[in-house]
Amino acid sequence: DSQVLQEPGHRSHWCVVAYWEEKTRVGRLYSVQEPSLDIFYDLPQGNGFCLGQLNSDNKSQLVQKVRSKIGYGIQLTKEVDGVWVYNRSSYPIFIKSATLDNPDSRTLLVHKVFPGFSIKAFDYEKAYSLQRPNDHEFMQQPWTGFTVQISFVKGWGQCYTRQFISSCPCWLEVIFNNR
Repeated sequence: DSQVLQEPGHRSHWCVVAYWEEKTRVGRLYSVQEPSLDIFYDLPQGNGFCLGQLNSDNKSQLVQKVRSKIGYGIQLTKEVDGVWVYNRSSYPIFIKSATLDNPDSRTLLVHKVFPGFSIKAFDYEKAYSLQRPNDHEFMQQPWTGFTVQISFVKGWGQCYTRQFISSCPCWLEVIFNNR
């Protein structure tokens, strides 16, 4: 389910996006081939991944409230130096990425991005340097260096009551193609 199949003759994806509401993935994986992708809540607020079109069984008031605040959402842009996330929403977004922090850190920080601002959320060169294929611990567990987590409106981590992203009402998992 988490693999995206490529049809012969089609351009390869550079990332796939999964939308989550708390612990439940909503909709299918969205494969991205174009250099940028708008992820927003309501049509006609862009051309891209419209979260408002996804059927959700979650009737939680908090999820509904946060979904309504996503608005213009975000734009993911693949550039020469990495992947940038532009916050087009009227509310902050929160991002966790292995390439945003000190490689020796035991826990990754969650970075708050205010409306109208952007952040280089993923650095390919840094991600490749983080891989340690000869490290026994690395070999024993899945490596998430090519994944970025983004939540809308509500943050998580050490500074928040929500310790895990799966406690956030609405969030994205962006998985980068490491080829």
